[in-house]
Amino acid sequence: MVPLSFAGHEFMALPEGALYWPARRALLVADLHFEKASWFAARGQMLPPYDSIATLSELEALVLRTDARELWCLGDSFHDSLGCERLPDRARALLTGLTGRLDWRWITGNHDSRFVDHCGGTILEEAEVDGLLLRHEADPRELRPELSGHFHPKLRVSVRGRQVSRRCFVATGAKLILPAFGALTGGLDAHHPEIVRAVGRRAEALIALNGKLLRFPIAA
Repeated sequence: MVPLSFAGHEFMALPEGALYWPARRALLVADLHFEKASWFAARGQMLPPYDSIATLSELEALVLRTDARELWCLGDSFHDSLGCERLPDRARALLTGLTGRLDWRWITGNHDSRFVDHCGGTILEEAEVDGLLLRHEADPRELRPELSGHFHPKLRVSVRGRQVSRRCFVATGAKLILPAFGALTGGLDAHHPEIVRAVGRRAEALIALNGKLLRFPIAA
């Protein structure tokens, strides 16, 4: 975990793409996209049906490692609003075990906006916590400090003549976008105009790696 200061609060950035908030013992993740593979399978594109259990296993490991007491999911936790109903038994047991022992909050996103609770936790459209707004998609008109997901940011750089891609946080003084945490999620280049539009100029891509927080300016 690597220290990350944002809007007067101290966080810890995790290489897995999560954010830990020590003052609240809270873990924040975005874009889990549970049951994405089964959604595609129902439409004829067969994918290995293990994405939900892989994501949940990594999430459980982070909960144990951080000793978190709260967990905030910043939208698109399911690939569609019926995803919770399709969870395999093992994944459902793991998820309900987590929601049963944590103060678990689901913030809805564009993929799961009609999500109905069958897995525990509390469903919210957005929340304000200790002066920070938690929502799915960054609002370029919002002046208050804001944590969000939605864009699945990744940074692509050239290292020794080859292209390397890593999920990253995107930050300004007032906005912090988390990368997608889900095992079966793609990514949008951190320099993409839609990300720049959402956060404004003077943004940075942040990567937690080997105990350091690497910072890369994002061109407007």
